[in-house]
Amino acid sequence: MGSAIVRDLIAVDDFSVTVADVDPVVVEELLEDGADGMCIDLSDAANVKRALADAELVVGAMPGFMGYRTVELALEAGKPVVDISFFPEDAFALSAKAERAGVPCLVDCGVAPGLSNLVLGRLEAALDETHAFRCLVGGLPVERNWPWDYKAPWSPADVLEEYTRPARFRRDGQEVVVPALSDVELVHFPGLGTLEAFATDGLRSLLRNAKTPNMVEKTLRYPGHAELMRILRDAGFFDRAPIQAASGQVAPLDVTSALLFDQWTFEEGEPDLTVMRLEVEGMKNGRRVVHVYNLLDHYHPDTETSSMARTSGYMCTAMVRVVAEGLWTEPGVAAPERVGAREDCFEAIMRHLEAREVHVFHHLQER
Repeated sequence: MGSAIVRDLIAVDDFSVTVADVDPVVVEELLEDGADGMCIDLSDAANVKRALADAELVVGAMPGFMGYRTVELALEAGKPVVDISFFPEDAFALSAKAERAGVPCLVDCGVAPGLSNLVLGRLEAALDETHAFRCLVGGLPVERNWPWDYKAPWSPADVLEEYTRPARFRRDGQEVVVPALSDVELVHFPGLGTLEAFATDGLRSLLRNAKTPNMVEKTLRYPGHAELMRILRDAGFFDRAPIQAASGQVAPLDVTSALLFDQWTFEEGEPDLTVMRLEVEGMKNGRRVVHVYNLLDHYHPDTETSSMARTSGYMCTAMVRVVAEGLWTEPGVAAPERVGAREDCFEAIMRHLEAREVHVFHHLQER
């Protein structure tokens, strides 16, 4: 995703971009694409400060466990931030720092959370009432291979985090907590087939900001994946507490992550897809309406860019543009639903995606 963000900002929007990454191969590749770069370990706070010293705007595309601290350091340095790191901490705890610095900080700027939030924010502003929001979303390999029928288009460690963190929904205005990987259902997608949807904790800031009384988000996988992951989780393979093994103390999750990292990593040029369906029910002018947004995106062979990198990365660059062009200037932490409530920002972001052939199809039904 980081590479897609960098290339898009340079090639399309003509930004001057400096890349900071621990992997020298990644840095070298992006130097060839026109970026400046430094090979640097960003787990060290001093290195983060050095990396962003000359930046006018900071884009965070970190593993989740490093994301919050990186954003915090950027705000302490007085830099506006657009972040896609999907970190588990409460981003709004940083709002006071952003306000003191007088800079905007946009978080969760991917496809979901991100584009999904943007759509609900727009419709909550446009409809007289919203009654229900449903988001089904997933990134998948085009080709299914035993035993997982899955590969991770983003950090495998963050995927496993989704499978262990309890999922929060909203029903009739009340927050409901269910286990991740529960509430499995089969859903048909034209042109793709039948997938399974199961509970994960993806609503995040919507539980804080949205007024819609019924909200649910589910992750999409090929059928059978949820049961396989529940077996591993319930058998202890995702546990963080160290156990005593013959070779010494070891955390089961560390072993599982190490084993799955190679098995879940896409080969170079291997095609993937991203699928999302958003449904928002509500009232407009006394009539019950349902807005449906569908996205089905594939690996782009011409640019050799994965679908997940395209959909999430280009959503991130769209948010960069609304900040850089002065459409969004409000100091403090804001999630995409607040940005989407502004029609000018929403339309600018949707045009940005469409220009990059990320097609989101909108259907309005009256009932």
